[in-house]
Amino acid sequence: MALTHFPDPRHATSEGVVAYGGRPDPDLLVEAYTNGIFPWPVEGYPLLWFCPPQRAILFFDELHVPRSLARERRRTALRFTIDQAFERVIASCASVERAHEAGTWITPEMIRGYTELHRSGRAHSVEAWEGVELVGGIYGVDAGGAFAGESMFRLRPNASKLALLFLVEHLKTRGLDWLDIQVMTPHMEALGARLVSRDSFLERLARTQGRGLKLF
Repeated sequence: MALTHFPDPRHATSEGVVAYGGRPDPDLLVEAYTNGIFPWPVEGYPLLWFCPPQRAILFFDELHVPRSLARERRRTALRFTIDQAFERVIASCASVERAHEAGTWITPEMIRGYTELHRSGRAHSVEAWEGVELVGGIYGVDAGGAFAGESMFRLRPNASKLALLFLVEHLKTRGLDWLDIQVMTPHMEALGARLVSRDSFLERLARTQGRGLKLF
Protein backbone atom coordinates (compact mmCIF):
# COMPACT_ATOMS: atom_id res chain seq x y z
CA MET A 1 0.00 0.00 0.00
CA ALA A 2 1.34 3.42 -0.92
CA LEU A 3 1.62 5.76 2.05
CA THR A 4 2.67 9.34 1.58
CA HIS A 5 1.33 11.05 4.66
CA PHE A 6 0.05 10.31 8.15
CA PRO A 7 -3.27 11.06 9.83
CA ASP A 8 -3.35 12.78 13.21
CA PRO A 9 -1.77 10.31 15.68
CA ARG A 10 -4.43 11.21 18.23
CA HIS A 11 -6.78 9.15 16.06
CA ALA A 12 -4.70 5.97 16.40
CA THR A 13 -6.37 2.67 17.18
CA SER A 14 -6.58 1.44 20.76
CA GLU A 15 -3.34 -0.47 20.12
CA GLY A 16 -1.67 2.69 18.86
CA VAL A 17 -1.64 1.96 15.12
CA VAL A 18 -1.74 5.22 13.13
CA ALA A 19 -1.30 3.84 9.62
CA TYR A 20 -0.01 0.85 7.71
CA GLY A 21 1.87 0.30 4.48
CA GLY A 22 4.61 2.25 2.76
CA ARG A 23 8.34 1.82 3.21
CA PRO A 24 10.77 3.20 5.79
CA ASP A 25 12.22 5.70 3.35
CA PRO A 26 13.88 8.85 4.71
CA ASP A 27 11.12 11.32 3.77
CA LEU A 28 8.42 9.17 5.36
CA LEU A 29 10.56 8.51 8.45
CA VAL A 30 11.11 12.24 8.92
CA GLU A 31 7.39 12.95 8.69
CA ALA A 32 6.64 10.10 11.08
CA TYR A 33 9.09 11.08 13.82
CA THR A 34 8.28 14.77 13.52
CA ASN A 35 4.68 13.83 14.33
CA GLY A 36 5.49 11.42 17.15
CA ILE A 37 5.03 8.26 15.06
CA PHE A 38 7.46 5.37 14.61
CA PRO A 39 7.48 2.25 12.40
CA TRP A 40 7.35 -1.24 13.85
CA PRO A 41 7.37 -4.19 11.43
CA VAL A 42 5.11 -7.08 12.46
CA GLU A 43 5.44 -10.33 10.54
CA GLY A 44 2.48 -11.02 8.27
CA TYR A 45 1.34 -7.37 8.10
CA PRO A 46 2.22 -4.37 5.96
CA LEU A 47 4.58 -1.99 7.77
CA LEU A 48 2.78 -0.63 10.85
CA TRP A 49 3.25 2.92 12.14
CA PHE A 50 2.58 3.54 15.84
CA CYS A 51 1.88 6.25 18.35
CA PRO A 52 0.92 4.22 21.44
CA PRO A 53 -1.66 5.36 24.02
CA GLN A 54 1.12 5.51 26.61
CA ARG A 55 4.60 6.67 25.72
CA ALA A 56 7.78 5.80 27.61
CA ILE A 57 9.96 8.84 28.34
CA LEU A 58 13.20 9.28 30.23
CA PHE A 59 13.26 12.71 31.87
CA PHE A 60 16.87 13.58 32.52
CA ASP A 61 16.17 15.10 35.94
CA GLU A 62 14.58 11.77 36.94
CA LEU A 63 17.43 9.60 35.66
CA HIS A 64 18.42 6.99 38.26
CA VAL A 65 21.97 5.66 37.89
CA PRO A 66 22.50 2.65 40.20
CA ARG A 67 25.63 2.82 42.30
CA SER A 68 27.19 -0.14 40.50
CA LEU A 69 26.67 1.55 37.13
CA ALA A 70 27.97 4.88 38.44
CA ARG A 71 31.08 3.08 39.69
CA GLU A 72 31.53 1.38 36.33
CA ARG A 73 31.11 4.74 34.61
CA ARG A 74 33.96 6.22 36.67
CA ARG A 75 36.26 3.26 36.08
CA THR A 76 35.52 2.28 32.50
CA ALA A 77 38.26 2.20 29.89
CA LEU A 78 35.67 2.28 27.11
CA ARG A 79 35.79 5.17 24.66
CA PHE A 80 32.61 6.78 23.33
CA THR A 81 32.01 8.51 20.00
CA ILE A 82 29.10 9.95 18.07
CA ASP A 83 28.23 9.05 14.47
CA GLN A 84 31.48 7.20 13.81
CA ALA A 85 29.95 3.80 12.94
CA PHE A 86 26.20 4.19 12.46
CA GLU A 87 25.83 1.29 10.02
CA ARG A 88 27.75 -1.06 12.30
CA VAL A 89 25.67 -0.01 15.31
CA ILE A 90 22.30 -0.61 13.64
CA ALA A 91 23.52 -3.90 12.14
CA SER A 92 24.68 -5.03 15.58
CA CYS A 93 21.36 -3.99 17.15
CA ALA A 94 19.69 -6.26 14.61
CA SER A 95 21.99 -9.24 15.07
CA VAL A 96 23.07 -9.38 18.71
CA GLU A 97 20.84 -11.74 20.69
CA ARG A 98 18.96 -10.41 23.71
CA ALA A 99 17.57 -12.29 26.68
CA HIS A 100 13.81 -12.94 26.46
CA GLU A 101 13.67 -11.80 22.80
CA ALA A 102 13.37 -13.87 19.65
CA GLY A 103 14.18 -12.33 16.28
CA THR A 104 14.32 -8.62 15.56
CA TRP A 105 12.13 -5.88 14.11
CA ILE A 106 15.23 -4.31 12.52
CA THR A 107 14.83 -5.87 9.08
CA PRO A 108 17.21 -5.25 6.14
CA GLU A 109 14.65 -2.76 4.79
CA MET A 110 14.67 -0.89 8.09
CA ILE A 111 18.46 -0.86 8.15
CA ARG A 112 18.54 0.65 4.66
CA GLY A 113 15.96 3.31 5.57
CA TYR A 114 17.63 4.41 8.80
CA THR A 115 21.07 4.36 7.21
CA GLU A 116 19.82 6.72 4.49
CA LEU A 117 18.25 8.84 7.23
CA HIS A 118 21.62 8.95 8.98
CA ARG A 119 23.30 10.11 5.78
CA SER A 120 20.78 12.94 5.59
CA GLY A 121 21.71 14.01 9.13
CA ARG A 122 18.55 12.93 10.96
CA ALA A 123 19.58 9.59 12.51
CA HIS A 124 22.52 9.32 14.90
CA SER A 125 24.52 6.78 16.84
CA VAL A 126 26.71 6.59 19.92
CA GLU A 127 29.47 4.00 19.83
CA ALA A 128 31.31 2.31 22.70
CA TRP A 129 34.82 1.13 21.85
CA GLU A 130 37.24 -1.19 23.58
CA GLY A 131 40.41 -0.26 21.79
CA VAL A 132 39.45 -0.52 18.12
CA GLU A 133 36.61 -3.00 18.73
CA LEU A 134 32.99 -1.80 18.69
CA VAL A 135 31.49 -3.34 21.84
CA GLY A 136 28.25 -1.42 22.31
CA GLY A 137 26.08 1.36 21.02
CA ILE A 138 22.73 3.02 20.61
CA TYR A 139 21.03 4.76 17.69
CA GLY A 140 18.01 6.97 17.28
CA VAL A 141 16.33 9.77 15.34
CA ASP A 142 16.36 13.54 15.65
CA ALA A 143 12.64 14.37 15.66
CA GLY A 144 13.05 18.05 14.90
CA GLY A 145 14.92 18.95 18.08
CA ALA A 146 13.65 16.09 20.24
CA PHE A 147 15.33 12.69 20.17
CA ALA A 148 13.84 9.20 19.87
CA GLY A 149 16.06 6.34 21.00
CA GLU A 150 15.55 3.24 18.88
CA SER A 151 17.74 0.33 19.94
CA MET A 152 20.93 -0.60 21.81
CA PHE A 153 23.37 -3.49 21.81
CA ARG A 154 26.30 -4.61 23.92
CA LEU A 155 29.15 -7.09 23.62
CA ARG A 156 30.61 -6.17 27.02
CA PRO A 157 28.82 -5.74 30.35
CA ASN A 158 27.24 -2.28 30.70
CA ALA A 159 28.55 -1.06 27.32
CA SER A 160 25.07 -0.11 26.05
CA LYS A 161 24.07 1.50 29.36
CA LEU A 162 27.23 3.60 29.39
CA ALA A 163 26.62 4.59 25.77
CA LEU A 164 23.12 5.70 26.78
CA LEU A 165 24.50 7.80 29.64
CA PHE A 166 26.98 9.37 27.22
CA LEU A 167 24.09 10.20 24.87
CA VAL A 168 22.07 11.73 27.72
CA GLU A 169 25.00 13.95 28.71
CA HIS A 170 25.47 15.03 25.11
CA LEU A 171 21.78 15.90 24.68
CA LYS A 172 21.80 17.84 27.95
CA THR A 173 24.63 20.04 26.67
CA ARG A 174 22.41 20.86 23.67
CA GLY A 175 19.52 21.94 25.89
CA LEU A 176 17.34 18.83 25.73
CA ASP A 177 15.88 17.48 28.98
CA TRP A 178 14.12 14.27 27.96
CA LEU A 179 14.45 11.25 25.68
CA ASP A 180 11.64 9.46 23.84
CA ILE A 181 12.13 5.72 24.37
CA GLN A 182 8.74 4.83 22.86
CA VAL A 183 7.99 1.54 24.65
CA MET A 184 8.88 0.76 28.26
CA THR A 185 11.43 -1.94 29.02
CA PRO A 186 12.55 -3.21 32.46
CA HIS A 187 16.03 -1.79 31.79
CA MET A 188 14.72 1.70 31.05
CA GLU A 189 12.24 1.60 33.91
CA ALA A 190 15.11 0.81 36.27
CA LEU A 191 16.87 3.94 35.02
CA GLY A 192 13.85 6.06 35.93
CA ALA A 193 11.81 6.15 32.72
CA ARG A 194 8.04 6.48 33.07
CA LEU A 195 4.90 6.39 30.99
CA VAL A 196 2.96 9.47 29.92
CA SER A 197 -0.25 9.72 27.93
CA ARG A 198 -0.19 10.13 24.16
CA ASP A 199 -1.62 13.65 24.42
CA SER A 200 0.99 14.64 27.01
CA PHE A 201 3.78 13.24 24.85
CA LEU A 202 2.58 15.02 21.69
CA GLU A 203 2.25 18.32 23.55
CA ARG A 204 5.77 17.96 24.95
CA LEU A 205 7.11 17.02 21.53
CA ALA A 206 5.58 20.11 19.94
CA ARG A 207 6.94 22.39 22.69
CA THR A 208 10.41 20.93 22.35
CA GLN A 209 10.37 21.25 18.57
CA GLY A 210 9.38 24.88 19.00
CA ARG A 211 12.66 25.54 20.83
CA GLY A 212 14.64 24.87 17.66
CA LEU A 213 17.40 22.89 19.38
CA LYS A 214 20.35 21.70 17.32
CA LEU A 215 21.20 18.33 18.83
CA PHE A 216 24.17 17.24 16.71
